[in-house]
Amino acid sequence: MNRISFRQGMLLGFALIVLLLGGAAVQSWLVVEQLVEQSRRGSEQAIQLTAAIQELGERTVDIERSARQYLVLDNPVFRQRFDEHLTQSLAVVDRLDGMAAEPLLPLLGGWRMVAEALRSGLEQNIPQAEIIPLLARMAELNDLLKQGGQRWIEAQNRKSLDELEVNRLRLGGRIGLALLGALLVALAIGWWLVRPVRHLEQAIIRLGASRFDEAVKVGGPADLRQLGKRLDWLRQRLAELESDRERALRHVSHELKTPLTALKEGISLLREEVPGPLASGQREVVEILQHNVRGLQEQIESLLTLNAAAFEARRLQIAPVRPRKLLASVAQRRELHSQSRQLNIVVEAPEEQAMLDAEKMTVVLDNLLSNAIDFSPEGGEVRLVASHAEGLWRFECIDQGPGIADEDRQRIFDPFVQGQREAPAPRQGSGVGLSIVRELVRAMGGAVYLLPQAAGAHFCVEIPDEQ
Repeated sequence: MNRISFRQGMLLGFALIVLLLGGAAVQSWLVVEQLVEQSRRGSEQAIQLTAAIQELGERTVDIERSARQYLVLDNPVFRQRFDEHLTQSLAVVDRLDGMAAEPLLPLLGGWRMVAEALRSGLEQNIPQAEIIPLLARMAELNDLLKQGGQRWIEAQNRKSLDELEVNRLRLGGRIGLALLGALLVALAIGWWLVRPVRHLEQAIIRLGASRFDEAVKVGGPADLRQLGKRLDWLRQRLAELESDRERALRHVSHELKTPLTALKEGISLLREEVPGPLASGQREVVEILQHNVRGLQEQIESLLTLNAAAFEARRLQIAPVRPRKLLASVAQRRELHSQSRQLNIVVEAPEEQAMLDAEKMTVVLDNLLSNAIDFSPEGGEVRLVASHAEGLWRFECIDQGPGIADEDRQRIFDPFVQGQREAPAPRQGSGVGLSIVRELVRAMGGAVYLLPQAAGAHFCVEIPDEQ
C-alpha cells in the first residue's frame, strides 16, 4: 500500500466498492431469474396437471357411456370404443404419473386397478350389477384426483412462497453484507487518504505559526509522502532562514549598541562639562544629542524585544489555567499604573478551566491593558472580559479612550506603528507592543483584531480551546 499513489488508492477503493455492490447485484439478478424460472415451471406443471385431470374426467365419461351401451346392446362397436377410451385414459394416467405428484400416485394406482377390473369384467361378461360399482368407483377416483391435484398445486404454491421468502432473506443478508463491506472499504480508504491530508494541514499550520521544531511526517499514498518530505525540506529551510534572521538581528543590534553606549557616555561627559564649560548653544546641542541617543536606544531595545517575542512564540507550554484568575493577575500587575490614572479595572470571566499558554497570554493581556490605561481618561473604566463559546476562548480589552483612527486600523499591529491619536497623558512607547501581541496570538493558533466601537478601543483575542 505504501507504493500506491493517491489517485491509484482512490481508483482501488472505487473498484472494490463496485465489485462488492456489483457482485450483490449479480447475485440478486441470478436469484430473481431462478425464482422466475421456478415459478414458470410450477405454473406450467399446474396447468398440465389440471388439464390432464380434466381430460381424464372427460375420458371417464366416455368410458362409462360406451360401457353402458355395450352392456345394453352387446354391440362390438361399443366394445371397441370402450377399449379406445380406456387406452387413452390410461395414457393420461401415465402422463399424470410422470408429473411426480406424489399425493396422486396412490389414486392413480387405484384408477389403474379399477380400469383393469372393468376391462376384465367386460371380457368375461360379468353381470351389469358388478360393472356399475366399478364405473362409480372410477368417477369417485376422478373426483379424488381433482381434489388431490388442487391440494398439490396449493402445496407447491406454498412451497414456492416459502422458498421465495428464504431467498428474499438470504438476498437481503447478502446485500446488507455487500453494503457493509462497501462502507468498510470506503472508511478504510478514507482513513488511509484523509489521515495524511490532515497531517499535511497540521504541518502547514505549524509552519504558518513559525513552529519549525517538529519534523513533518506524512504516511499514506506515495505522492502524499513525497509531498510530506518536500514540506519537511521547506520546514528546515524556513528554520535556517529564521535562524539567520535572528542571528543577523542580534549581530546588528549588538554592533549598534556598542558605539551607542560610547556615544551615550561621551554625551554624558559633555553634559557634565568634564572637558570644560559649555556655552548655552553648546548645551542645547548636547541636550538634543542626548534625546536622540535615548530614542535610538529605545528603538534598538524594542527591536530586540520583538525578536525575542518571535523566538518565544514558537515554544508553547499549554497547561490548564483559569481565565478569571489570569485576568485578575494581569489587572493586579497594572494596579499602580491604573491607580495613577484613577482608573477602575473591571474583570469579567467564567469560573471555567482552559488549556492555554498562561505565560504568553499574560504578555498579550498585559500589553493590551497597558495601552488601554495609557489612552483612558482619568476616572474612566477599563474592562477585561473572557468568554467561552464554540470551542474558542475570547478575551476582550475595552477602554473609554479616544480609540483608533480609521486610517490606523489596518496597520495598528505592524511593528513600530503608533496611532495618530495621542494619549491623554505623556507616554513612552516604541510601537511594538501590539506586534508582540499578534505574534504570540498567532503562535497559539488564534487571532487578534480590533472591533468597531463608537468611543474607545475594543481589542478582541480568540484562542482555540483545544491546542
